[in-house]
Amino acid sequence: MKIGWIGTGVMGASMAGHLQKAGHDMSVFTRSKKRAQALLDNGATWYDSPAEVAANSEIVFSIVGHPKDVQDIYMGKTGILHPKATCKIIVDMTTSQPSLARIIYDEAAKLGIDSLDAPVSGGDIGAREAKLAIMVGGKRDVYDTVLPLFEIMGTNIGYMGEASSGQHTKMANQILVAGTMIGVCEALLYAYRQGLDMQQVIDIVETGAAGSWSVSNLGPRIVKGNFDPGFLVEHFIKDMAIALKEAEIIGLSLPGLALVQQLYIAVKAQGHASSGTHALFLALASLNGGASQHLK
Repeated sequence: MKIGWIGTGVMGASMAGHLQKAGHDMSVFTRSKKRAQALLDNGATWYDSPAEVAANSEIVFSIVGHPKDVQDIYMGKTGILHPKATCKIIVDMTTSQPSLARIIYDEAAKLGIDSLDAPVSGGDIGAREAKLAIMVGGKRDVYDTVLPLFEIMGTNIGYMGEASSGQHTKMANQILVAGTMIGVCEALLYAYRQGLDMQQVIDIVETGAAGSWSVSNLGPRIVKGNFDPGFLVEHFIKDMAIALKEAEIIGLSLPGLALVQQLYIAVKAQGHASSGTHALFLALASLNGGASQHLK
């Protein structure tokens, strides 16, 4: 198929690469052409705007940073939803506002274009290994059409309901991740301060009731002092803000999420906005007198 791809960051580059390796023709636009170089080297075509990508693709995928970025690439002056767009389906895989997903769905429909919101979970590891969880909202028949492409990028794909349902599901996912991450970081900090071998602690607890993807995949990075992003702190702060706003709209109090968001704002203030979410460990360690040099 003729696939358009917009956004080649920590996850997007790998996701697009899987589709390209599967034999699909790839048209690309991203803010930094350099970030798309691997795709271009393998035969992808570069275009200078989202509108040009949409005019040369059957399906356009996007995965960018913030809701404002999503709005710009879809409804900006050179956006995908341009009167000359010839694509049939658009799929936004950014974690973004459910309300924006609904607006994009409605605006696309005016042009005869179908829209899916399909945020993902699994971080850089899931993207590289094509093992992402993909949560999809929109029309069921459109989901069925795109499903073979989703299956190239992920292993756990679910149709969640009408437009915006994918984004609402991702908010539930992020609420759960937030609570899990503070547990992982506090547990490993406790183990460290008690003189335990943190990796040994991970090895013994991950097979029991305390086991989680975060402790198994991000815990060893903490042990090694590797805080490179699988998912950026600044993006996670954005996600938590969206979830809190959506909860406020329906009169739902989420005090645990609000606490974790404030802790991550502290992480950002300490200079870790572009670190991985597990950098929460550093902020907690700082509050408690710091950790060893190899963890800084």
